[in-house]
Amino acid sequence: MGHSEQTPAQKAKICQSNTGLQVGKNVRVGKRVKIGHHVVIKDDVVIEDDVEIGDFAVIGRLPYKRETTELAPTVIGAGSRVGTHAIIYKGVTIHPQSYVADMVTVREHVTIGEQSIIGRGVAIEEHTTIGAHVKIETNAYITAFSILEDRAFIAPGVITSNDPFAARAKVRPAFKGVTVKYGGRIGAGSVILPGITIEREAFVGAGSVVTKDVPAKTIVVGNPARYLRDVPKVQWLEESI
Repeated sequence: MGHSEQTPAQKAKICQSNTGLQVGKNVRVGKRVKIGHHVVIKDDVVIEDDVEIGDFAVIGRLPYKRETTELAPTVIGAGSRVGTHAIIYKGVTIHPQSYVADMVTVREHVTIGEQSIIGRGVAIEEHTTIGAHVKIETNAYITAFSILEDRAFIAPGVITSNDPFAARAKVRPAFKGVTVKYGGRIGAGSVILPGITIEREAFVGAGSVVTKDVPAKTIVVGNPARYLRDVPKVQWLEESI
């Protein structure tokens, strides 16, 4: 795993070299880790080798609404970077070489695959799985219970949703987020309704409102989003689906 548990002496040395740093219990830190000022590292956090954490970040935060089941430790994978004022909740796994930018919030029960980029101000809600080489750009909102497969691309300002009744159901619904299959892309400012699937390498044009599933390797645009044309072959990540 590339980490070792901190002794009290090591913990004290880290805190002395970083103004305002707070370190909880059972924290394990790898080699060549850089931690900024006023960072809060809660209990049961694993920080692997060559990680950088920016000023005022919070790692391993517990949700306000406590769960009945114990959350897994938060793990920041080797070579990853976490930006200033980012908040990473307990029960998050960030795989190696990923970048979580300034002011990102990542809720509990979230996995982020290796070499993924989470842009400034992005919010990722709980029970979400994000694959490898995924890019989520500035101020996007990824709703709970979503799946973004490998090489998905989410442009700035994209909004996803998981409650078809907009909080007016008489009985609490089974929330269902969005699914973006391998290589799927969503353009800037688009809105994706609950339970929608963007199939492999499909593309949602900027500003679209997606009310039904988008077939593989097609482009949809508008409100509601409609078929425009197929994705040009030159943009395919693979020859077949």
